[in-house]
Amino acid sequence: MRSFRILAAALSLFALVPALAAEPVASSREQAVGVIRELRRIVAPEGVERYEYVPVGGIQQFVSIRGQDRANPVLLVVHGGPGFPTSGIAWWATRGLEEYFTVVHWDQRAAGKTHLANDPAKVAATMKPERFVDDTEELVAWLRREFAQDKVFLLGTSWGSYVGLKFAQRRPEWLHAYIGMGQAIDSPESERRGYAYALEHARRTGNREAIAELESIAPYAQDGEPIPLEKIALERKWSDRFGGVMAYRQGQVDGIAVRLSPEYSDDEARRAYDGNGWSQDFLLSDVLGVQMAGETRLGCPLIVLAGRHDRSVNSQVAREWFDRVQAPSKHFEWFENSAHEILAEEPGKLLLTLVQHARPLAVGK
Repeated sequence: MRSFRILAAALSLFALVPALAAEPVASSREQAVGVIRELRRIVAPEGVERYEYVPVGGIQQFVSIRGQDRANPVLLVVHGGPGFPTSGIAWWATRGLEEYFTVVHWDQRAAGKTHLANDPAKVAATMKPERFVDDTEELVAWLRREFAQDKVFLLGTSWGSYVGLKFAQRRPEWLHAYIGMGQAIDSPESERRGYAYALEHARRTGNREAIAELESIAPYAQDGEPIPLEKIALERKWSDRFGGVMAYRQGQVDGIAVRLSPEYSDDEARRAYDGNGWSQDFLLSDVLGVQMAGETRLGCPLIVLAGRHDRSVNSQVAREWFDRVQAPSKHFEWFENSAHEILAEEPGKLLLTLVQHARPLAVGK
């Protein structure tokens, strides 16, 4: 009799399998995002999960704040572009970091949700590099108060690495460490090396179209002369195609990932990068003119994360600068399977690197 009951229970369990398999899969963005939202929901008693607009620099700026323990050190991500937020890929790229840090993604002025929430006409006059550094200072001050922490980690990537490094020079006492990823140091030299690589690759592989178009914009990135936009577009066309942005993909995956981001509504997801082109109208010349090669003293620990294949912001230029920098401590990490998009290309190694080399600077273990 007992064997019969066990068999009957087993049969009833198997009977559930077709029923479960027959349940409809997510067929809309709302359903898919709902699954992701529930899976990543912070349920730890001491955790934090906040999505809000903070008054910074006279406008409302969007932040997402997530972590398993609010006592963990704060890690502020200062994204690139300009106008290219990382909040849209946070749902899969920085989930692991939330166990060791309170991770803050911030849509800067004229980026992502911040761009969509403010009148561009009112923001236009403020689109100066110094204002972004000021915004960073205001936001870090707010985070220090909000989490009762004297210091935070700041991770600046691409354009954000310029803003972040300038802030680190201004307020080193507020940082456990400055972390540069895709670190911008000498943009004209970076452009020259990226162009040289693209042309060499085109010749080596016999790509006649690439050779012709790249040779048509020579000389490229001459000292003291602005680079015409049409030349930049052609250089990026081939540099990106040859693995300068993502080592083994063409283009970037951010636009794919944001489609399922719980931080963005349907309309916001469609318009997540509207601020990118708008911002570059104001800031592209500043981005391409970045020159910090001579700034070799930093008052806080320094960590530089570099994609071995990064030719969008040349990683070898960053390495040469790192070797000259004097800082209380410093660490350089190569990401062998990444170009410019380490967050998307090697999030596992990013987690390991920050746990091993950054977190101990805050918690001493």
